Amino acid sequence: MIHIIKQEIPIEDSLRKKLEFICQFNKVKPTFINGSIRKIDKSNLHFIEPHRVIKVLLFLYLIILLIFILEI
Repeated sequence: MIHIIKQEIPIEDSLRKKLEFICQFNKVKPTFINGSIRKIDKSNLHFIEPHRVIKVLLFLYLIILLIFILEI
């Protein structure tokens, strides 16, 4: 039988503070979801799920896209 072990990784405080400052500046309330590591027991297979920030990434993506378009 395969056993999958899920281990949650907390977001570092310095990264969280920087993202909260960016969100506060843009008047957006962020939602943080911690990443995780999933391991298959008795093997060397691992899957790393990254941290997610909801509502911020789309806004920052649009800002970067606008800057890129204006430079051309």
